[in-house]
Amino acid sequence: MINRYATLLFFVCATFGFSQNKQIMYDFKEVPQAMLLNPGIKTGLNMYVGVPLLSGISFQAGSSGASVNDFFANDGLDINDKIRERALYGMKPSDDLSGTYHLEILNVGFRSRKNPDNFYSFGIYNEGDAIGYWFKDYAILGFEGNADRLNQRFDLSHLKTRGEMVNVFHFGVNKRVNNRLIVGARAKLYSSIFSFKSTKNKGYFVTTEGQNNLLASTLVADMQLQTSGLNSIEEANDNGNLGSVITKRGLLGGDLGVGVDLGFTYQLNRNTTVTASILDLGFIMNSTDVKNYTLKGQATVEGVEVILPDALADPSRDFWQDLVDEVDGLIPYEENQDSYISFRPTKLYGSIRYNFGEQDRSMQDCDCKAGGSKGSLGFPNAVGGQLYVINRPRGPQVALTGFYQRNFGKAISLKTTYTVDKFSYTNIGFGANLNLGPVNLYAMADNLIAYKNLAASQYASFQLGINVISWR
Repeated sequence: MINRYATLLFFVCATFGFSQNKQIMYDFKEVPQAMLLNPGIKTGLNMYVGVPLLSGISFQAGSSGASVNDFFANDGLDINDKIRERALYGMKPSDDLSGTYHLEILNVGFRSRKNPDNFYSFGIYNEGDAIGYWFKDYAILGFEGNADRLNQRFDLSHLKTRGEMVNVFHFGVNKRVNNRLIVGARAKLYSSIFSFKSTKNKGYFVTTEGQNNLLASTLVADMQLQTSGLNSIEEANDNGNLGSVITKRGLLGGDLGVGVDLGFTYQLNRNTTVTASILDLGFIMNSTDVKNYTLKGQATVEGVEVILPDALADPSRDFWQDLVDEVDGLIPYEENQDSYISFRPTKLYGSIRYNFGEQDRSMQDCDCKAGGSKGSLGFPNAVGGQLYVINRPRGPQVALTGFYQRNFGKAISLKTTYTVDKFSYTNIGFGANLNLGPVNLYAMADNLIAYKNLAASQYASFQLGINVISWR
C-alpha cells in the first residue's frame, strides 16, 4: 500500500510541478481577476460577472534544478552520465519541482448603490498546489548503492513534499477610505478534496564496518506521510465514480478550513502608488478519510547471520525472515488515522507604480466616479517593480519583477514583465486585456523566451479568461 501512495505522490508532484507567482496579473487593474490577488486594489468597475469555468484559467509549472532537455537532448552523451552529472550531483536538496493550476467556477463583483465607495465580490474557484524537493541522498543510494560509501550518512530529511486540491468559497469587500487609501479583505472557506504532506522527516542511513560480518547497516528514522482524501479517491477510481466523490468533497463534504486575504492601495502622490497584499492566511483541518504512515526507530544489522554449529539444530529456520522481523521490531512501520492541520501556502505581494503620460479624459471620469483620486487611472503609461514571496517547506521563495504597462483608453491594456526568481533569470512575460463593449477578454503568458524550446525550459505559465463588465 505504501508503495502505491509513494508512486502517486511523486506522480502528482511531477504533474503539477507550482510557483504560484502571478506577476503579470498582479495590480493589472483593468482585469477583474486582479482583485483576487489584492482585495484592496483600485478599480473603476461598476460590476463584473465571470463566464463560469472560463473567467479564470491558469497553470504554472517550474523546476529549479534540471529540464527535460538536460536528459533527453540529442547531444551524444550517455543517459546514465547525464543523470549522474546533472541530477545526482548537479541538483541540490533545495531544488524543487513545483506547480499550480487555478479554475474559476463562479466570480461576481458589484459596486454598492448606497455607498459607491464599497465594492463587493464573491465566488468559487478550484485550485491545486504541489511541491516536491529533490531527494538527493535517496537518489544517490538508489542509483549507485552504498558499496563504496563506507561511513557516509544518507540524509532522510531530503524527502520533502506536500500538495493539495481544494475548492475555495470566498467573499470580499473593497473600500475606499479616502482619496489616497483603499483597503480590502476577503474571507475564505476551504473545502479540501485531498491533501498530502511529508515535510518533517529526520534520520539517516549509514554503512560501517561490521563485527560479525564485513559490513553493518544502520538506519535511524523518524518519518511520516500524512494523507487525507486519497483513499476514497483511489476507491472511487476503481469503482468508476471518481467524479461524484471529488464533487462531494469539493462542495463542503470533505475537510474544511478558513482563511483570509488582506490588501491595500495607497497613492503617495498624483503619479506614484504603492500596494501590498497577503493571501491565504489560513488552514485546513484534515479529519475525514485520513490515513497516515509512520516509520520511527533505530536498527543496526549485519545481514543474515548464520552461526555454526547452532544453525544445524534447526535446518528449516528462515534466517531472512528473522532479519526482517528484527528490523520491523526496532523500526516499526505503522498506520494511523490521526487528524492533522495543513496550513495554506501563504503568499505576499507588494508593488510600487509610477504613472505618466497624457491622461485620457474618459478614464479620468471613470476613475473619479468610481471613488479614486481623479486621473489616477487615466495615465496611459506605468512602470514599476513588484515583490512576491511564498511560504514553502524549505523556507520562503522570493521573486522580483519589473513591469511596463500601456493603456489605449479603456479598450486595450498591455503589460510586459521581467522576473527574476529561482527558476529563471530571463523570464519575460506579456499580458493583454481587451474590452469589446461589455465583454472583457484577457490572456497572459510567462517566460516567453523559453517557448522556442519548451523541453529546455524550467518554467512556464499561462492565464486567460472572459468576463462581462460594466464601467462607472
